[in-house]
Amino acid sequence: MPEQAVPPTPPVPLTSLLAREDLALRQIAGPRDPGIAIRWAHTSEMADPYPYLLGGELLLTAGVHVPQAAVADGSLGHYFGDYVSRIVAAGGAALGFGVAPVHDTVPRALVEACEAHGLPLLEVPPQTTFSGVARAVWQLMAQARLAELRRVTEAQQSLAAAAARPDPVPSVLRQLAQRVGGRAVLYGPEGARIAEAGREQPEGAMGALAELATVVTGRSTTTATDTAAGVHLAAYALGAGHGFALGVAAPQRDPADHTIASVAAVLLTLLTGEQQSGTGAARSSALVRLLLGAAPEEVAPLLGTGPAAVVHAHSDTQAPDPVAASALGAALGTPLVDLTDDVVRLLVPAGHEVPEQPGWVLGVSAPAGPADWAAADRQAARALARARAGRAPLVHHDTRPALADLLPAEEAAAHARTLLAPLTPALTETLRTWLSLHGSWDRTAVALSVHRNTVRQRIARCAALLDADLDDTDVRMELWLALKHL
Repeated sequence: MPEQAVPPTPPVPLTSLLAREDLALRQIAGPRDPGIAIRWAHTSEMADPYPYLLGGELLLTAGVHVPQAAVADGSLGHYFGDYVSRIVAAGGAALGFGVAPVHDTVPRALVEACEAHGLPLLEVPPQTTFSGVARAVWQLMAQARLAELRRVTEAQQSLAAAAARPDPVPSVLRQLAQRVGGRAVLYGPEGARIAEAGREQPEGAMGALAELATVVTGRSTTTATDTAAGVHLAAYALGAGHGFALGVAAPQRDPADHTIASVAAVLLTLLTGEQQSGTGAARSSALVRLLLGAAPEEVAPLLGTGPAAVVHAHSDTQAPDPVAASALGAALGTPLVDLTDDVVRLLVPAGHEVPEQPGWVLGVSAPAGPADWAAADRQAARALARARAGRAPLVHHDTRPALADLLPAEEAAAHARTLLAPLTPALTETLRTWLSLHGSWDRTAVALSVHRNTVRQRIARCAALLDADLDDTDVRMELWLALKHL
C-alpha cells in the first residue's frame, strides 16, 4: 500500500474504545498492546477490502461476504486466512465482527486467522450498531483533539513566559523538556552544547541527536527526525546561517510534541539571533555605560545610532503594553522603544519618514545628535501635547522658535502648577480641549464625549476657581501657555 496522508485528528487508542461501556465491545483475538491506535472506522462487506483501506482503520463487518460454499466444503479457514492477511497488508488496525443478523457467533476460523496474523478482533454485540461504533470513534477523536489543542496552547503560553525571563534560553529549554517529557539541547556552531535541560537520555541517543543537529545546521534541511536506543529524536535549525540548532530527545513523538518544539525553536531563533548579531550585548553595554556616567554621544555608536528624531506616541483606545509598543517600533523601523505609563517613546533614525499610525497620536521632534536627545525629547513631548489638544494624528516639532521655548522650563512649570492648582484633572482636561478648539462648546463636547451643557458647567467652574475672565484673550493665552508647561 502506498503511504497515505495522516488525518488531522489524533488517533484513538483501541483500549479507549473497548472501555466504552455503552458499546460493550469485547476483544476475542489478536494482540492486546495498549499502543494499538485507530485513525478511523470503516464498514465494508467486500471479500477483499484491501483496495478500499487507507491504513489505521477499525474495519467493521457482519460477515455478509462469507461464501456459503466455503462453509459447506470446510475451506472457511483458508478463506478467512486470505481475508485477514489482506486487511493486515492494507494497514488495518483492527477488525470488528458484528454478531447478528448473519452469524450467531464469531466464526472460529476468523478467530484463529486473527491470532495467526496478529490482528485485534472485536466482537460487536447485536445491540451495538456499526454507526454507533463509528460515532464513538469520532467522539474519542474530538476529545483527543481538544486535549491536544489545550496542551499546545498551555505549552505556548509557558514557553512565551519563559522567553521573557532574565535567563530566557535556559528557561525555554527547561519548559520544552518538561512539556515533551525528555531532554532539550541547544547546539551552537561546530556542534557545541551551549545549554540543555530535562531528563537524562541514553548516551547513544544523545550522540545520534548531536549528529542530527549537524544535519540541520548544514542547511540541507531545516528539520530532521530519527530514532536511537528507543528514543525519538528531532532537530530544528534556528534562523538562517546562525549555526544554532535545537535538539529534542523524548520517549514519544506526536504532532503536539512537534508543534511545541517548533514554537520553542522560533523563540530560540529570536534569542540566539540577537546574541549572534551582538545586538543584545551592545544594548547591555550601552545601558551599563550610561548607568556609570557616560554621555549619550559616547554610547550611541554601540547601538548603531547616529542623528535621530524622538517620537512620543499615545493611544486613546487602550493603555499601551509591551507588545503594542514593540509593534509600533517595528512599524517605525526602530528597536529603541521605551514604554511608560501612557506614552511610548522611540528613537527613529534621522531621515526615516514617520507616517501616521492607526490608533496612535504621534509627536515628532526635529532630528538631533545624541548630545541633544534630551532637548529633542522635550520637543516630542510638546508636539504630542499639541497633537492631542488639536485632535491631530501626527504633529512635528516646529523648528521656528516659539514664545514658550523662550521661557525657562522649570520656572514655567512651577508657575503652571501654581496657576492651575485649583482645578481637578477633569476640569484641566476640559479647559485644555476647550481652549484648543477656540472656545467651541459643541466641538469640545464631541471631543470629550460629554453633553455641551456639561462643558459649559465645567468651564464656568474653571472661571470661578481661577477667578479669571475666560473671555479675555490675554487670560486665555496665559492659561494655554500654563497648560503646555503643566
